[in-house]
Amino acid sequence: MNAKTFELSPGYQISRVIRGGWQLAGGHGAIDREQAVTDLIAAFDAGIITYDCADIYTGVEELIGAARLRLAKERGLDVAAKMKVHTKLVPDLEVLSRISRDYIRGIVEQSLRRLKTERLDLMQFHWWDYDLPGYLDALGWLDEMRREGKVRNVGTTNFDTPHIAEILKAGIPLVSQQLQYSVLDQRPANSLAALAAGNDLRFLCYGSVAGGFLSDRWLGQPEPEMPLENRSLIKYKLIIDDFGGWELFQLLLRTLKTVGDRHGVDIATIASAWVLEQAQVAAVIVGARNQAHALANAKIMDIALTAEDRSRVAAIIGQSNGPLGDVYTLERDRTGRHGSIMHYNLNAGKK
Repeated sequence: MNAKTFELSPGYQISRVIRGGWQLAGGHGAIDREQAVTDLIAAFDAGIITYDCADIYTGVEELIGAARLRLAKERGLDVAAKMKVHTKLVPDLEVLSRISRDYIRGIVEQSLRRLKTERLDLMQFHWWDYDLPGYLDALGWLDEMRREGKVRNVGTTNFDTPHIAEILKAGIPLVSQQLQYSVLDQRPANSLAALAAGNDLRFLCYGSVAGGFLSDRWLGQPEPEMPLENRSLIKYKLIIDDFGGWELFQLLLRTLKTVGDRHGVDIATIASAWVLEQAQVAAVIVGARNQAHALANAKIMDIALTAEDRSRVAAIIGQSNGPLGDVYTLERDRTGRHGSIMHYNLNAGKK
């Protein structure tokens, strides 16, 4: 059975399901701030004590900061201290060539203010273009702030195997890498998992339900036509195409449905539970539209897949064509199918 917590670094425990913050950024509809804070606390009460956000998720750090303050006011500082918050530092593509220590420190200080805390639990760093060498300097400056006590842990997001190796060789003490991982997309297992195993680096995984495609909603449905209603669906439909197309995807959904019926849960829960069992995975990051959705997500931590369950899923994965390559390589090709839909300057115009 999956444990409900994981020690990501010495003395630092997180829940194995992390409450994602992207859906609170406003791109999925208007946000009722008071209700959003209530929903965040409901996830905490369900055992999802860890939250994911980013400097580029408009208003989300502030919402989580408000939830932390409400917990402290209503239940005491000791309870509020159990809430763990992971944020991200995502410099715009256009500023990478002039990244500076002051820029990095400024983003960290901004997150500290928004999250109403004196120390960030985990700062995860993203870099758009490897041809620009400033990522090692930037991570070094983040590590300075870790040694100062402003940041507890440093991680990365969406770096590939050679660049993770380079960062580790430079002496940056990474504890985690946030990346995309699902039954449709096993690129982390291609090479990064082996490097991570040798360096005690753990994966925090988004995309475990492929933007909602890995759910009962899509079982038996005809293949949707492009363009889809939002960029997230387009992104994951491309992954389905790379996996082997709609027919194989439907066979996967039927298989996950069969497994889910045995455990009394839905397709999405099984899809995320499968990711939790993969090598080096510490947690899955899942979004929630409301309290009921958050409570359902907590069930992921209760699932213990059997050998038969794993065999059924592996048989479908064995028929897939991809996606191929290293972590985030497809998405970094700005002229390709995956990279051309990415937004590279998400902080532009924000205060």
